[in-house]
Amino acid sequence: MRVGLSCYDISASELVALGVAAEAAGFDSVWLGEHVVLPVGYGSEHPTTGDTAHQHHTGPIVDPSTTLVDPLVALSAVAAATSSLRLATGIYLLPLRPPLVTARMTATLADVSGGRFMLGVGSGWLEEEFAAVGVPFDERRARYEESIAILRQAWSGKPFAHDGTYWRFGRVQVSTSPVEVPLVLGGNTEAALRRAAAVADGWFASGTPSFEDAAVLRRRLLELRDELGRHEPFPMHVRVASPDVPLDAYEGAGFASVLVWADQVWPGSSSPGGAAAAAATLAEAGSRLGLTPPEVSS
Repeated sequence: MRVGLSCYDISASELVALGVAAEAAGFDSVWLGEHVVLPVGYGSEHPTTGDTAHQHHTGPIVDPSTTLVDPLVALSAVAAATSSLRLATGIYLLPLRPPLVTARMTATLADVSGGRFMLGVGSGWLEEEFAAVGVPFDERRARYEESIAILRQAWSGKPFAHDGTYWRFGRVQVSTSPVEVPLVLGGNTEAALRRAAAVADGWFASGTPSFEDAAVLRRRLLELRDELGRHEPFPMHVRVASPDVPLDAYEGAGFASVLVWADQVWPGSSSPGGAAAAAATLAEAGSRLGLTPPEVSS
């Protein structure tokens, strides 16, 4: 089973240190969540509030103490410092940016990382954040779907034009050859699952669902994909509530990838003992999870 780290509220330099240590400890991937800005005193609630997926962040998802970074820039730095660790956004708020700008940045990151980058995307939930960047909140899902269609064409390596509801442009080309960026869609609602089943290369659960709920979501995705006649590999990524949760049950339920919250296994390079002590703590956690460091497996 592949085990990755789900990161949030972390500086870019700390993410690089974590990524280097994670690769050495045998973790498969690092996923970075994001918000563009902190709307002070916001009233929006996260979609998982009140259900089993709302287990890790019990207070505000974004508060004045939260460290926010640009995920694509930060992951590019991790790519430069690692060689095998997979890198992903978990998730990137797609409707907040023009899709051609996202296509350009992700194509660059795919190149820098040597094909190790996955783009996990969502439609967003923080209404005040949309207002701050000038994007109508009630348009987010339609913008999201149109952006996905544009990304697919932009990564094709071919010239294309687009005449949609929110973006219209003549023939453009983003790259001279196809760009391989697996597109992972997030969300636990029926609409989100249907969208992921239809157009995504993989799925990322919102929040930290219980094992039972994660299994139900997985089965529903398989049902939807079967209805659509889609039978190609479809990775599903779920966070676990604790690094001490037995992973055998997840593997038995068909999951090939789980994510551990990074702040549960990485005390930070500013903690007593510095980066070396933090890396040792992470390596110990990896050992308990059954991971094999690269130097041991080679």
